Amino acid sequence: MADVFSQIYIHIVFSPKHREALIQPEWEDRLHRYITGIVQDKGHKMLAIGGMPDHIHIFIGQKPAEAISDLVREVKKRSNDFIKTEHLSPFAFDWQNGYGVFSHSRTQIDAVCKYIINQKEHHRRKTFREEFSKLCEDFQIETGNKQWFDWVGEYR
Repeated sequence: MADVFSQIYIHIVFSPKHREALIQPEWEDRLHRYITGIVQDKGHKMLAIGGMPDHIHIFIGQKPAEAISDLVREVKKRSNDFIKTEHLSPFAFDWQNGYGVFSHSRTQIDAVCKYIINQKEHHRRKTFREEFSKLCEDFQIETGNKQWFDWVGEYR
């Protein structure tokens, strides 16, 4: 039987429930390291991870044997359990249902990594709603009647 040869680069975006700004700087790096471990345990390659208190971006080299929906569900479940077990947030923490997922070519890797790593700088000028709307527009994703994130306030 022949092996599988693939090159799949996926950018995933998701948020805490109600898009609340719950990811605090004091434990953000721990969360990123934990999520990186989940991604790597599942056989994918973490290319970049970053975000803001109200959302997170993950950029991976995906192995084709696992559906994105399964990976996102596992990342959310395990990281949510980690946040609760480690008592990182004094508030009730859960990830919001839904997520954004965008594919990129190999030639875009550096630009996407820089974009994700520089989220704090990026959001000095643009809200998450503006950012996510632009991603959907750039990728020509029909948003129509789809349920968007719960937009509770705007965190820059």
